[in-house]
Amino acid sequence: RYSACLICGYASLSLNRIADARRCLAGILDTPTDEESPAVHATHILFASAASVLLHLPSPHSAEEFYPLAAHLPEGLRLFASYVMAHALYLRGEYGRSLGMAENALIMKQGSYPISELFLHLSASMACMSLRDIDAAKTHFGAAWNIARPDGLIELIGEHHGLLQGLIEACLKTQYPDDFARIIEITYRFSYGWRRIHNPDSGEDVADDLTTTEFTMAMLACRGWTNAEIARHMEVSPGTVKNRLSGVYAKLGIGTRAELVAHMLR
Repeated sequence: RYSACLICGYASLSLNRIADARRCLAGILDTPTDEESPAVHATHILFASAASVLLHLPSPHSAEEFYPLAAHLPEGLRLFASYVMAHALYLRGEYGRSLGMAENALIMKQGSYPISELFLHLSASMACMSLRDIDAAKTHFGAAWNIARPDGLIELIGEHHGLLQGLIEACLKTQYPDDFARIIEITYRFSYGWRRIHNPDSGEDVADDLTTTEFTMAMLACRGWTNAEIARHMEVSPGTVKNRLSGVYAKLGIGTRAELVAHMLR
């Protein structure tokens, strides 16, 4: 039931069925009851945390609350829990710990769990990009793509577009143009629904009028990348980056990178 609510809730975001998404997500945010077995309690905490963290909202449960119960979950769900915790660390700016959490889970796993592994590789890619380890980020993204592409699991790629900071453009745009176009279409649909819940619930106004390219360049600029570095990473000219960022400033009503940082990373 919990996993069904999570899947249905996030699918509803991409369909812009916001009321349905809220109902589904509310179904796993209730307070766990004393009657729950340790395994069910652990599952409840995991999916309630996932529902919140993936919307970039505070989790209703702490990691310390989850740790004593984690062993009651099957390995595949423990791997997914590692992704949720790594994602939460990423959102707090603890990129080294986020990367360690994801890579340790991947190293220590025994079975094969493609969905959880895909999530973990994407999380590791996000952390590596923020640590400016571009080669490692591309390696993890390549591993994620090798899992996703054969079975068409590209929804997850699109849902992480902004967090991947240009990796999709750098790794897929030229070599896989059709898949890239589908991923961007998925990104727009998912992001539109995501903001309909995130913005009112967080009190923050995540920009909704930037293109995916503008958003990516803005995020890289916020993290201290020069126009030349952004251009090399995204395989465009520095002039294109300059023009795109000027368009971002105009859309957001700002004039400096300091203002951009304040808007994008708050």
